[in-house]
This record gives sequence, C-alpha cells and structure tokens, in this order.
Amino acid sequence: MSAAPIKVLVIDDEPPIRKLLRMGLTTQGYEILEASNGRTALEKLDEEPALIILDLGLPDVQGHELLRTIRARNEAVPIVVLSSRGDEAGKVQALDLGADDYLTKPFGMEELLARLRAALRHQLQVMGERPVFRTGDLSVDLVRRIVKVGERDVKLSPKEYDLLRVLVQHAGKVLTHRFLLKELWDELTDAQYLRVYVRQLRQKIEADPERPQYVLTETGIGYRLKAGD
Repeated sequence: MSAAPIKVLVIDDEPPIRKLLRMGLTTQGYEILEASNGRTALEKLDEEPALIILDLGLPDVQGHELLRTIRARNEAVPIVVLSSRGDEAGKVQALDLGADDYLTKPFGMEELLARLRAALRHQLQVMGERPVFRTGDLSVDLVRRIVKVGERDVKLSPKEYDLLRVLVQHAGKVLTHRFLLKELWDELTDAQYLRVYVRQLRQKIEADPERPQYVLTETGIGYRLKAGD
C-alpha cells in the first residue's frame, strides 16, 4: 500500500499562481488544498495540511496577521512565505512570526520544491531530536557537545557553540538577526556581536570562510545553516 500524499495548503489570491503551484506540486505527488483568502485558509486548516505556502498579499486579511493566527493554532506545521521582490521588511517580520522560509516572486518551481523538502526535513528533525546532526563534512553531537569537520575536532568557545547549536536546531531555516540576538544575548544587543561570532565560527568550520558552505548569509535578514543530510 502506498503512503498517503503530503497535503500542501496553498494560500494565494492569484489564480495563475495557484494553478502553477497545483500543476507543479501534484506532479511531485503532493495533494493540494487551495485558499484564495484568509477566511478560507483558516477553514482549510481543519484538513490538517502538512505544509503551508502563504502569499502575504491577501484581499481580506493582512498576511502577517494570518501567519500569526495560523501559528497560534499550529506551532509545528512548516510555512513557506511568498513575498514580492524588495519587501525585505515583510520577509523579516514573517520569519520573526514563525515562518520557516520565504521565496520571492517570481520563483522557480525547482527551488520551491527544494525549500519544501528542507522544511519537512527540519520538522522531522525537531520531532525526532536527533542527537547527532550532519551536513556535508560537518557533524555536531548535541549530547556530547562534540563538533567535527571530517575527522578533525573543532574547539569552540561556549558562545560559538551556543550559536552553532541554535543554527543546528533550526537547520535549513532562515533565522533573523533579531531571533539570534534574542536567543544568544537579548534582542537589544548590537547586531555587530552576532557578526563577530558568525565570522569566528566560520573560521573554524568552513574550508573557505569567505565562501561559506555551511553557515549561509541571507543578506539583510540573517543566517541559515545548510540543511542536514
């Protein structure tokens, strides 16, 4: 017996976008639920989608308010936000409200599919709380606090390790400067502290810190740790 298809709730008021997503996702085996407004979207939550794609520009409700409402009803479901090009503040606010990722319109279907797979992997990791995280040659043992690149042990300061631990716990997800500052210091701390520790961490785990493969910069927004293997 084949596994039940993964339900994806697409919340977008533009019929051409919904059609594009419906065609692209159904060919990959996803089951599509559609909502053109916030009211219908909240009704569709009763069908328990495993993923949500949310366009912030809806006709009947502010997109960020809908995101806040969805998160209040379901803390775990991965949410990928669609936003207009140049709406950097909107992206940051969405991530701070609990979105897992974002894509800027226009977007490529292959990139969207990759982001959805990463969001699902992250959800499974959170639910399973795997003790050892691996991505490429980087491994982080969250129980024994051992960090390795290949066979090389990496010695981190307590704050460098705390930064890496938070990134690991949210691997594949964009974390805003504000979120990381709040987790590691307090959100009023100067973001320069964060940049210093990210630079130090990269010096220790990246083959080329100037071209990082693991701790990736989301310009003007924050950082993302490459999703686990």
